[in-house]
Amino acid sequence: MIIGTAGHIDHGKTTLVRALTGVDTDRLPEEKKRGISIELGYAFMPGTQGESIGFIDVPGHERLVHTMLAGATGMDHALLLVAADDGVMPQTREHLAVLALLGLKAITVVMSKCDRADAQRRLALREEIAALLSGSGVDGSALFEVSASTGQGVAELRAHLLALRPTRAALAEQGFRLAVDRVFSLAGVGTVATGTVHAGEVSVGDELCLVPPVTGQAPRRARVRSLHAQNQGVQQASAGQRCAIGLVGVDKQDVARGQCWVAPDLALSSERLDVRLRLWPAEARALRSGTPVHVHIGSATVMASVAVLASAQEGSLAAGEQGLVQLVLREPLAAWAGDRVVLRDAAASRTIAGGVVLDPFAPARYRRSPQRLAELVALQLDSPAARLHALLPAAVLGLDLSRWATAQGLSAEARQSLETPADSLLAKAEDGHAWLLGAAPAAALAATALQVLRDYHAKNPGELGPDTARWRRLAAPRLPEALWRALLQRLQESGQLQLRGAVAHLPEHGLQLSRADELVAQKIAPLLSTAGFEGAWARDLASATQTPEPLMRVSLSRLAQGGELHQVVKDLYYAAPVMTRLAAMARQVVDAQGEVTAAAFRDATGLGRKRAIQILEYFDRVGLTRRVADTHKLRLDSLLFSEPVPKA
Repeated sequence: MIIGTAGHIDHGKTTLVRALTGVDTDRLPEEKKRGISIELGYAFMPGTQGESIGFIDVPGHERLVHTMLAGATGMDHALLLVAADDGVMPQTREHLAVLALLGLKAITVVMSKCDRADAQRRLALREEIAALLSGSGVDGSALFEVSASTGQGVAELRAHLLALRPTRAALAEQGFRLAVDRVFSLAGVGTVATGTVHAGEVSVGDELCLVPPVTGQAPRRARVRSLHAQNQGVQQASAGQRCAIGLVGVDKQDVARGQCWVAPDLALSSERLDVRLRLWPAEARALRSGTPVHVHIGSATVMASVAVLASAQEGSLAAGEQGLVQLVLREPLAAWAGDRVVLRDAAASRTIAGGVVLDPFAPARYRRSPQRLAELVALQLDSPAARLHALLPAAVLGLDLSRWATAQGLSAEARQSLETPADSLLAKAEDGHAWLLGAAPAAALAATALQVLRDYHAKNPGELGPDTARWRRLAAPRLPEALWRALLQRLQESGQLQLRGAVAHLPEHGLQLSRADELVAQKIAPLLSTAGFEGAWARDLASATQTPEPLMRVSLSRLAQGGELHQVVKDLYYAAPVMTRLAAMARQVVDAQGEVTAAAFRDATGLGRKRAIQILEYFDRVGLTRRVADTHKLRLDSLLFSEPVPKA
């Protein structure tokens, strides 16, 4: 459990922590000299059941609120100190706002330096504190009168703290995340990063990623050499603990406060955040779209601009009001769904709002559309499972399930156990991401796509149908390709669709060849079979069958439209069975090498390099493969040429 201090400068935070734990958290020479806290300080107190309670001592100076926030985001409970001889001061009010906006359900108020005030003064201060807490969300918090210098009330406060239990649930499905608030080098250990474990577990030997990464680079990785949790050497650390991680593979200068060490599955970088935000009730001005703010998440601080998405008064949030807001960040940071966020004004002079992250992958376009707002409503539900089931009906263009699981902070084990609703459409993209389309959107999309195909047949009765890429542009241009291919497979398996090569058509619709086309098809069949992997040119077919070239080209084009032939380049045609064998060879090369190159395909088929390249480029065009630099990757979800391979 982590307990933090809060309150105005010189109200006795560090002295109280020393009285409770015996540890002086002021470790810097400048702190000793000036008698104030400048950096975060840490101390630990033994619990009643062998556990250790960690204390984070934060600075109270108004210019160091950003440092206070870096420590406050990991607190389970907070001590708000008000000096009896000084009373409620500006930083008392701002620190209370920070604690309330961070979502703490309860705090403990400490009237410090009670030896410096008489009973009448303390009674008046109690009333002042009650007025301060009213409407903050932590009304009715326990209050203790303490003097750390004389020991008055310290034992009672310690007993109260030992009886506390964490109010933030440690979610079992969460992967490991630690927000770095300090980094240093230690002889015999190497680089050490410290912070509060926000979620999950980490063990010695685990590999971690540092996020956000340097712009343009992949996340830096390191291995855990050693762990200290709650001031003890351990083999494993978990959520709610102060942790120091000894790391192998990274230098001290490569890590900074504001970054996070996370399980590799959770590596991300956010540039836009959709959040549910509450404007502090004492804020005098409404929060409007375009307002520049300081954003505090974890131990990170970045500048951002506000875009109000939904509120009672369009375009702004009134004091005390909650609404949906997008934060457009000027620098990337690492954030996950459920993380608490605090906003300060552009001058960093006051805390103005706080809330919770809903989506760290917020879209730049359509961010106020009814569909997007419905998705954000679903993302406010209590558990990842509930969010997923509520999100699918609203996500009419599907959900990148892999990306969503990362945004939710789910561990690898939790991802494996995710249950997808019945009749939803699941597809795997080329980048390995899983895409999911809910049952209702999938049914609606199928109906739309089939109607588009019917309309196409009605307008183009002389064609067999559009190729699948053109059909997608007509029916669902914004749908991810992986989901489109999965939809086609479902329609084909249900008998509602037929595919001939890359051409799609309804089962009842067929291309009616003319008598002349049928005669040409009969004449060229043996010639195309004999041509084999080399294919045949239109002029050669016309000459061999004594057919005028214009008539031959027209017939070949219609036969290609019907899927009987494949036109690899202009005037070069292949029989469908031959192309199926070539596709099978490309798949065999991929099975052996993971990809297919022109040289490998040339060797497998016995073709010349030029012809091998032409065929591979044809496979790219129709969707069997995908060009990546000088190689071709097989599209795992492609339905093309999947029929049994004809014998040579």
